[in-house]
Amino acid sequence: MAKESIKARELKRQRMVEKYAVKRAALKATGDFIGLQKLPKNASPVRLHNRCKITGRPKGYMRLFGVSRINFREMALNGLIPGVKKASW
Repeated sequence: MAKESIKARELKRQRMVEKYAVKRAALKATGDFIGLQKLPKNASPVRLHNRCKITGRPKGYMRLFGVSRINFREMALNGLIPGVKKASW
């Protein structure tokens, strides 16, 4: 499990990206790079990091399901993800 402070920081970044998205797009369209530099660093979508919705794990993230590989495997084995079953041959 990720620390709660790390999850909160990531959530704060997400909100800031959404807040400045329109302003950022307008500055990019006009080519005003000085104005872009004056925006907060965390307003850039590049600084976001995908995390597991359940545990907050940053590595092994599966974008299609929004969870880490470990939670995906547990959920699939318990039948919580429809259409997914363990391969065997």
